[in-house]
Amino acid sequence: MLPDTLRSRLRLPLIAAPMFLVSGPALVKAACRSGVVGSFPTANCRTVEELDRWLSDISRDLKRAADETGRAPAPLCPNLIVHRSNPRVPDDLAAVLRAKVELVITSVGSPEPVMKPLKDSGCLVLADVASVRHAEKAVAAGVDGLVLLTAGAGGQTGWVNPFAFVRAVRAFWDGIVVMAGGMADGHAIAAAETLGCDLAYMGTKFIATRESLAKDAYKQMLVKSRLDDVLLTRAFTGLETNMLRPSIAAAGLDPDNLPVRGAIDIAKDINAAERDKPDSKRWKDIWSAGHSVSGVADVPSVAELVARTEMEYRAARQGV
Repeated sequence: MLPDTLRSRLRLPLIAAPMFLVSGPALVKAACRSGVVGSFPTANCRTVEELDRWLSDISRDLKRAADETGRAPAPLCPNLIVHRSNPRVPDDLAAVLRAKVELVITSVGSPEPVMKPLKDSGCLVLADVASVRHAEKAVAAGVDGLVLLTAGAGGQTGWVNPFAFVRAVRAFWDGIVVMAGGMADGHAIAAAETLGCDLAYMGTKFIATRESLAKDAYKQMLVKSRLDDVLLTRAFTGLETNMLRPSIAAAGLDPDNLPVRGAIDIAKDINAAERDKPDSKRWKDIWSAGHSVSGVADVPSVAELVARTEMEYRAARQGV
């Protein structure tokens, strides 16, 4: 279960999901100030030095928010991509430990190699999992929580029905459970709680906020797109990933005739030089979205999105 010390700081049982090349300091700070967990992949920083600066900047802002309001904001939550092909794991982990964060998400691999230093620092660890077997392994590694990647998640996704997945995990796990995938509004968050989750991930709607790092064209494409425009493919990451068909077509590719990428190579994905190549389209011009894209109607501020979502959530909990 979610610790009371954390729950009391949340306006909503919600995490603004960590999104590659989208979640930056402005989005994270706005989310935490608005009462939802603000997260970002450490790989969004081009160097470990930049990661140190991001963490320091966000931490200073949240301390300032606490001083101004007399109330602790929701926690910051870095996301460590722990796949064996990511050479930055040790350095990024060291930066996270220096920042003394309260909460960390691990993804794309076993959390076991980073568990001891994180737990020794007093940090709660949530692990992305896409199957019951992955969940069992993460529990055995000693995590505090499981982020269940269901079929509706944007970017790296799962294949499992959320109703079946949550109940299968709850049969053996009484720790923190987070549902990722298809969180279109506050009604979905309330439904996830009823099912047995402590928190929900919301990603796609946070991409279409004024504070996100996404290009304006990306945000407008989300507004114009619907669920049928989301394509599940392994063409861009080597993992099952939900991507936007219109962005694939705009990049000159046929969404229905894409190659299958081979082995996962996180090092190539996060390499700054690769991102800067003129012909590099992956992630910069080919964009991800979850099944909740049909719920994106405009581009509000993070504060406006959270306030709107809270109204929906309260209405759902009251049966309105």
